Amino acid sequence: MKNCVRFFVIALALAFSVYAADDVVSAVHGTVTKVDSATKTMVVKTKDGTEHTVHYTEKTAVWGADKTAAGAKDTAKGVAVGSEVVVKYTGKGADKTALEIDKLGKDGLKSVDGTVEKVGKDGKTVVVKSADGTEHTFEVAGKGTADAAKKTGKATVYYTEEGGKKVARFFEGL
Repeated sequence: MKNCVRFFVIALALAFSVYAADDVVSAVHGTVTKVDSATKTMVVKTKDGTEHTVHYTEKTAVWGADKTAAGAKDTAKGVAVGSEVVVKYTGKGADKTALEIDKLGKDGLKSVDGTVEKVGKDGKTVVVKSADGTEHTFEVAGKGTADAAKKTGKATVYYTEEGGKKVARFFEGL
């Protein structure tokens, strides 16, 4: 009986760890090389030449310079081949589903380079000091963003301005 209970507990723990691993949010930064609205996929090529195929859904948010999120039905129109993006996704290997697509550059999110000085106790704010000594305080958007800030040290922060506040969408280590 003890062995059956022990086996059940171990099996349950393994099943939970596999389930929890699927909830990990990862990100890829690169240039869109293909958008296929029929299959709701896009290919993002990173600086090192790696290509990532990512699926998008009706729930995928697309952020750009207009400071609003568009639904995935507009993704093919809002994100074109040649766009620089950061795609936040869940999944493993070739099976990646986009949660959010952030457009960067002239028509996308703003950015600041600097050093992460402080992450708020609740993980909802981050202070970044730029090279000129200016401190920028950001509200943190999205699961895992504050954790990324803690790990980066020197970083580029991509953000929107909403209601007079800077909202960090993505941190990239320098």
